[in-house]
Formats: sequence, structure tokens, C-alpha cells
Amino acid sequence: MSFPRYPKYKASGVEWLGDVPEHWDVQRLKRACRVFPSNIDKKSYDGETPVVLCNYTDVYYNERITRAIDFMPATATTDQITKFTLRAGDTIITKDSETADDIAVAAYVPQDLPGVVCGYHLSMVRPMPTICGAFVKRLFDSAYAKGCFATLANGLTRVGLGQYELDNVELPFPPLAEQTAIAGFLDRETGKIDELVAEQRRLIELLKEKRQAVISHAVTKGLNPHAPTKPSGIEWLGDVPGHWEVIALKHLVARPIIDGPHVSPQKYDEGVPFISAESIGKGFIDFDKKWGYISPEDHQIYSQRYKPERGDILLVKLGATTGVPAIVETDMDFSIWVPLAAIRLRKDIHARFIFHVLRSNNLRVAYELNWTYGTQQTLGLGTISNLRVPVPPSAERHNIVKYLDSVLPGFDSLEAEAQRGIELLQERRTALISAAVTGKIDVRNLAPLEVA
Repeated sequence: MSFPRYPKYKASGVEWLGDVPEHWDVQRLKRACRVFPSNIDKKSYDGETPVVLCNYTDVYYNERITRAIDFMPATATTDQITKFTLRAGDTIITKDSETADDIAVAAYVPQDLPGVVCGYHLSMVRPMPTICGAFVKRLFDSAYAKGCFATLANGLTRVGLGQYELDNVELPFPPLAEQTAIAGFLDRETGKIDELVAEQRRLIELLKEKRQAVISHAVTKGLNPHAPTKPSGIEWLGDVPGHWEVIALKHLVARPIIDGPHVSPQKYDEGVPFISAESIGKGFIDFDKKWGYISPEDHQIYSQRYKPERGDILLVKLGATTGVPAIVETDMDFSIWVPLAAIRLRKDIHARFIFHVLRSNNLRVAYELNWTYGTQQTLGLGTISNLRVPVPPSAERHNIVKYLDSVLPGFDSLEAEAQRGIELLQERRTALISAAVTGKIDVRNLAPLEVA
């Protein structure tokens, strides 16, 4: 859908903004809103009043701040409560982070929230009576404002927006009624886009579930639906084809299962790739997500313990992604860290078949039944070695792998298409917001008069 433009424009006087509608004003944020950073931390102190805290993640992951959020308990002084209690019309923004992309992320407060205060690492942007708070929130959402704030941010290991930079950023403001109309229009249109994005995400989840079901059925039931079955003797595995074996993983390997070095090596800007759990995702090793590089000398030392080879299976044994496997499909040199277990199978065992077994829903249940908890969930090497897996005859293993290798790319293609659709919708969303709040389109006769 195309939208009309305003009849007349004028130079804004701000290079990054360009022309704005003739009747709009461009002014520093401090002329339109009060901006003040919070100094309330997450700790509770004796003698202070109990409150609940709107913190960084509440803002980062929510478009709006409402009572539906599970705020954390804290305490605050009387002065802090007076100053930082959230009111209808406020916009709360992230004021510092590790990267410029994560600063000035905004959430809107549609209703007064007594007892909810703004937490540390956030700034409150409270509109003057002639300013619509919902419009201010959309200004912060625009690509133009984000680019401006990224330029104004300062810092090395952590970047942030100082009070001066926030107060003096120059932004476009139409008359109040028009601000309200633009905010209402964007609520309506972004709501439609958000629902389309949600549908695509639901589709991706369904594709993942279907993919897992196909893998799990193939590696535990085989490809012949009429094959006689027998109890496997393992609750999480159930019945398997009668001519299959169920064997502990340790009897299928060419060498004992081992993990990476239990040390924290020196990290370098170049050298030998050092791989940890974050590199293991969709069945392959993503070297773009490597932990970093280590020296050739360290790599040589670690290689005495384990040197990866094509066809090895790497299994995450601790952390949030415990139980996720990947197969080595490269001959390049790299080393692994302690969160990964390395499984090298015998030559007569089809590595890709066991890889698919390890990624099946059945093995996911086995992992969850057997992992232990300390600071994080963990699979011990002994536990991994004793996992019992279904093993069909050699020819059948090859046929199952051939079948899975033929059907799984279709799921990957559909998922990639859905993900690309999400990216296009999000680009459309950002472009629409940016165009509306900078006057590149005229929505006055298209928007509802009030913001919900």
C-alpha cells in the first residue's frame, strides 16, 4: 500500500533528517520532554520502601511496560519513588550497553504504574503537555533516531548515551493532534505486521517440530512401516524394529569419548579457530560463532588430547544447549573447548546415522533424564558413553541416512524462506515508522484519533 506525501516541505536544518513538512518543528529533545537517567539498582536496602523494578530486560524485550510484566522486587528512597515511578505517557529507554545497536531501545508506558520504578541503565523520557508520549516512543523506534543515537554514543568496552547527548538530540515534532494521529496509525499498522511476523514464527516452530518428528521416526522405527517390532527395554526409546540392535554408544566408537581441554586459553585476533558450545547449532559447526582464536602452540598441545577429524560428532555436554550435536564436515585445523564432547565412531558405523540418532526427540528425553545440575545442566562423559542407541543393519543405516538427507533440506528451505519473510516484514515495519515520524508520508486522514 502506498501513502500520500505532505503538500509542502522545508529544510529541517539537520543533515540526517533532511526535509520535513512545512508546519513541523525540529527541536532538541529537552524542549519536548524531560529526560533523566535512573540511579535505582537491583539491591534492596534496610530502611527503604519496597517497590518493583522495571529493569533493562523489561524494556529491551517489550514494546510496552504494563502490569503483565513480572517485575523484580527492590527498594527505593522516597525521593527516588517520587522521581522514577512510571507514569502514563513515559518512554523508557536503554541508555548503555555493549554495542550501539542496543542503546536507545524504547518501551512505552500506556498507564500509570504506582509502585513500579525505573531501574539502573535506563533513562526516562517524560513528555511535556504539548507532546504525545506514544509519538515519542515511535521516534525512538525510527531508523533515523537510531542512527543518530549510535553516532552520539560514546565508550569503548561499553557504549552509552550521556545526559547532554540525549537532551540535545534534534527531532521532528508535528502539532500535538498530528502526533497522536501518527502514533495511532503506527499502532494499527505495526500491529498487522507483528501478527504476520508471529504467524511466520509459528510456521518455523511447526517446521522444526515436523523435522524432529521425521528424524525421530526414521532412526527409531525405520522406513518400513510393516516391519515387526520388539520392546527396546528402554522407556524413552520404546519399540524398535525386531531385527535392530540397541547398543551402548561406547561400543560403537573408535576411541573413548573425550571432551576439550579444561583450561581457558589466551585469545588472539588470528590463529587456530577455537570452538565451544555457541558454534554448535543446526547440525554443523558455525565457525563465524567461534569462541576466538588460539595460538598454534596451544593448538598443538590440545591436539595431543583430541584433534578433530571429518566425520567426528561434537556433542554439547554442558550449558543451555546441552545435547545438541554437530558433525565435523571440514579438514581444517581447529580445537574444541571443555563444553564439547568428541565422538569418533568406528569405520563400519555410519557417522551420519548416529548423528541423526543423537539429534532425535528420543535422545533429547534421554539427555534430560540423565543430565546433572550444578551451576548449569551437564552430561558427563560416562553418561554419554553409556547412552544406548538403536542400530539397524548396515544397508538400512545407509538407506535411512539417504532418506533423511533427501527430505531434511526441504524443511531447511521452508524455514529459511519463513525467516526471510520475517526479516522483510521487520524491515517494512522500521521503514514505515521512520517514514511516518519524519513526515515522509501523510497519515492524517488514515489514522484513528486516539492511541489505545
